[in-house]
Amino acid sequence: MNKDHIYIIMGVSGSGKSTVGKLLATKLNIPFFDGDDYHPKANVQKMANGCPLNDTDRKGWLQKLNELAIDHKNEGAVIACSALKEKYRTQLKQGLINQMVFVYLHGTFDQIYARLKARKDHYMPAKLLKSQFDTLEIPKNSIQISILKSPEDIVYQIMKMTQ
Repeated sequence: MNKDHIYIIMGVSGSGKSTVGKLLATKLNIPFFDGDDYHPKANVQKMANGCPLNDTDRKGWLQKLNELAIDHKNEGAVIACSALKEKYRTQLKQGLINQMVFVYLHGTFDQIYARLKARKDHYMPAKLLKSQFDTLEIPKNSIQISILKSPEDIVYQIMKMTQ
């Protein structure tokens, strides 16, 4: 298992990025970072008010996450981040092209919407899910895993595919 990989657990809101990311980081004994924690207050407020983020809103946030990844390139890390567009993924992997592994957690709109409706204490309202699906560019170079698997099975599959 490569300890110097930077794993980006990606997908739309409600796909299980944080749950899977924390579990993977624990299994690999490397740090976990939730990308949501790095959004500026203006972004959080915008989403909480039901407004989707645009490319300009995301630019500084993605830069912070890239810097975080570079800071951990020697020991590895797991970062939960939506990474919805190819250009966002390109920005995230600057300086880490061969170290970054994208894991795309995918499900249908209805499956993920049901998760969001059941979720409590999160600023991302379920009504923004459609905008995320509209923005999503399915990654070509990624590990793609269904959200219908258990978090443990997802982590097992990630570890198996990155040995």
